[in-house]
This record gives sequence, C-alpha cells and structure tokens, in this order.
Amino acid sequence: MVLFRRLLGDVLRDQRMQRGMTLREVSAEARVSLGYISEIERGQKEASSELLASLCTALEVPLSAVLREVSDAVALEEAAMAAPRIPVAPTRVAAHGDVVASAA
Repeated sequence: MVLFRRLLGDVLRDQRMQRGMTLREVSAEARVSLGYISEIERGQKEASSELLASLCTALEVPLSAVLREVSDAVALEEAAMAAPRIPVAPTRVAAHGDVVASAA
C-alpha cells in the first residue's frame, strides 16, 4: 500500500536537506514544533494543508512543486506494485548432477 504521508515526509526532508536547513531552522521559520515536523518527515503524522503551506514557505519551495514530487513518487510506487511477477520455473537435478529447468 502506498502511504502518501510517508512519501510527503520523504520529499519534505529532501527539500530541507537540499537547502542545508536543520529541523530547528524550519521549525522557527514555519512556527511549528520541531518534534511535529520530525514526525511528518518520518511519515508518522499527517500534515494539514495549512501546516504544509507553512513548511513550504519556510523551505522557500512552492507547494505545487512539493505535491508534484510526491505525486511522481506515488506513481513510481504504484507502478512497482503493479509490475507483473515473472514466475520462476521449478528446477530439478538430473542423475549426473546437471540442473535442468522444468518445461512446465
């Protein structure tokens, strides 16, 4: 199952780290507790739209850019989950030790 909050947290953490900002700096800029931001980044808490807007302002990144990046990550995870699994044919060992794939 794709968890939006986990992917959002990953994107927010990446954005913060790309800017060389600490949780403390983002917390002060966004006026949100450091612990709460940490929980959002770890995918443990959902961010309200108001909180997300504050975080994006603190990170100086457009909300649309964050949502686009999260959307792309969701699409990749969905594709990975939907990828067909290729069945592996059972193998057997021939009398003289050679491994032979079953034609089943």
